[in-house]
Amino acid sequence: MEFIILALSLLSILLLLSNFSTYEDDENVYTQQRFEMVEYQLISRGIQDSKIIQAMLRVPRHKFVPQGLRKLAYSDNPLPIGMDQTISQPYIVALMTELLKLKSGEKVLEVGTGSGYQAAILADIGSEVFTIEILESLSETAQEILKSLGYSNINFKVGDGYSGWPEHAPFDAIIVTAASEHIPEPLIEQLKENGRMVIPIGDLYQELLLITKTDKGIEKNTITPVRFVPMTGEAQKSKIREN
Repeated sequence: MEFIILALSLLSILLLLSNFSTYEDDENVYTQQRFEMVEYQLISRGIQDSKIIQAMLRVPRHKFVPQGLRKLAYSDNPLPIGMDQTISQPYIVALMTELLKLKSGEKVLEVGTGSGYQAAILADIGSEVFTIEILESLSETAQEILKSLGYSNINFKVGDGYSGWPEHAPFDAIIVTAASEHIPEPLIEQLKENGRMVIPIGDLYQELLLITKTDKGIEKNTITPVRFVPMTGEAQKSKIREN
């Protein structure tokens, strides 16, 4: 009997070690995939900001992807996260972040928390992040992931991002991760002078715009064609009223 108990104990230990080894191997695979993502998807396409490159190497993107899609977490594509929402293509996350030219400690408003990955990148480079998500369940999931990863410089709100977050305005930068057919005026109002905003504009065909607020108004620069899910809430209501 003692021999059987000892054998079972040894078997349990071996199984635990096997599971641990598998987990470690997976994490090593993800780490290697992050390096390849940064090298082939970001640097090769012109992303140069070292803070962003380091953040993209550090932040475990697979944690923000549904379990069944984690093998695709570092692919050169957006991925579904449920509720008709997506986690953006890594290059677009890096590009939008780089366009904001953020300095450590600057206040950034993110419209559309989604998976939480973009917020993680912003927080990792030292921004004070204020992120809004209209879908409560998505916000709750993102909060759990981000808090489990130890981020303390992210503030969350469930609500319509079209209206911004006036209590914490003005913002040094604003990043919008859903497409609107027009630039929401409340977001312009909440942007500091010389502040920057990146936003996808359009319906089926969208362009990523970089907007700079000056003392004379706003300057718009078209960056590249993109494809984002549409902004809901007030942005959708405005579209219906216009039609």
